[in-house]
Amino acid sequence: MPEIPNSQSIDIERIVISAIIFDSSKFEDFADLLEPKDFIHIPHRSIFEVCLSLFKQGLPLDEGFIRTKLPESKISNEEFLYILSTNPIANIEAYVKELKNASIKREFHALANSLREKSLDISASSEEILDEIERQIYILSVKNIQSDFRDSLQIISSTIEIIKEMKERGNNVLIGLNTGFKQLNEVTTGFNKGELIIIGARPGMGKTALFLSMAQTILNHGKGVAAFSLEMPAEQLMLRILSAMSSIPLQDLRRGNLDDEQWRELSRCSDIMSSKDLFIDDGGTLSINQLRSKLRKLKSKNPNIEIAIVDYLQLMKSGNKRGDTMRQEEISEISRGLKTLARELAIPIIALSQLNRSLESRDDKRPILSDLRESGAIEQDADIILFLYRENYYKEQSEKQRRAKLKRDGDEKALKAFEDELKRSAQEDFKTGKADEAEIIIAKNRNGETKTIKVRWNRAYTRFEDKALESEIPYIPTKIDDSLSINLENF
Repeated sequence: MPEIPNSQSIDIERIVISAIIFDSSKFEDFADLLEPKDFIHIPHRSIFEVCLSLFKQGLPLDEGFIRTKLPESKISNEEFLYILSTNPIANIEAYVKELKNASIKREFHALANSLREKSLDISASSEEILDEIERQIYILSVKNIQSDFRDSLQIISSTIEIIKEMKERGNNVLIGLNTGFKQLNEVTTGFNKGELIIIGARPGMGKTALFLSMAQTILNHGKGVAAFSLEMPAEQLMLRILSAMSSIPLQDLRRGNLDDEQWRELSRCSDIMSSKDLFIDDGGTLSINQLRSKLRKLKSKNPNIEIAIVDYLQLMKSGNKRGDTMRQEEISEISRGLKTLARELAIPIIALSQLNRSLESRDDKRPILSDLRESGAIEQDADIILFLYRENYYKEQSEKQRRAKLKRDGDEKALKAFEDELKRSAQEDFKTGKADEAEIIIAKNRNGETKTIKVRWNRAYTRFEDKALESEIPYIPTKIDDSLSINLENF
């Protein structure tokens, strides 16, 4: 489509301004769409600025009020009369759309010139340039539906609506996405738009199982999930999901060791999962710029995407090509990029994170905030930080080391006594529930309290289950009731 000449744009601007003055009720329909800079003719821009100011103050947009507010240096009396003499148009919406279209085209033209200059900058990488192009185009694509600032009146109005909505919900504390854990929902109100959630743990604790648990609950509520798996192939993730859904042990699935009933259950669960909006990118190492680009494209094609998950943060790259960049600076850029992207796309983003090995030298190995690798930026950017801890994991590791030492020493009597003690201890742990107990430690919660939540770890099916619901929903080991998503699909 050829560019609209400036003279024609000015005519369109005059028609729009004239329509505003003759019928101010129409101004409300497009007050949030147009900006003063959309008008290239300075007198028209000045009149629009005055109209916008009067509109926000609730004052009439008539000729008298506008004249008193207009600076004489910006528009002559003759030009103002010329605008008033323009016949008002009934279908003003079409002219407003054309005016905005011309403004965006001018911005594209300016962007093209700016990017041309940037492309000649030898210090800028091609990845940085591509990211800047996508960022600017994304900004332009949403300019006709949102403004950068909202005044206090608008914010108060939307805040009151939120309070009213919460009152109507009664005792339902869930505002964001269902995490699958009742107590976690109560403390966090769910995972909310724009939040960056960090899940940290040492290897072997079950970070991946926990994020798949949460993802499964979200999927079962009809929401879409985007997952970036930098370490594990998509098929391995799906095996874990199917194991948790079908209550078929993961090892049996890996070996294909299934009886007829298990095959039927696997087929049923596969049919359910094939209808879900789950998207997995398992392409390996990913920069924050690449992730941003992929997620923007996926979200634009699939608006049902309500959350993104990254497994895990330390495997990402910043995209900065300078060799002197320290890893801590890279992590800072990545965490800030994830937080900014969550705000931009209005979805929560979960990022899994490794913890420092040094915590294992402590008597109490429960993670604390300083255990996060390159923790400063992550701790600052995150809205919620969750740590996963299983005491029995460390107990098992200690037992393995003790058993290995006794075998090396050849002390059969001591080894037999140790094995007997392990059996007694295992039976006691089974009775008390300690064997499968795990903790989700809420170490940071920007909008609420911090506390520790007890959950159940089901090793065979690699899933976490909600202990808070055990008295409310019976555990069914062989078949899923789709309505009981929180208890049965957490793993």
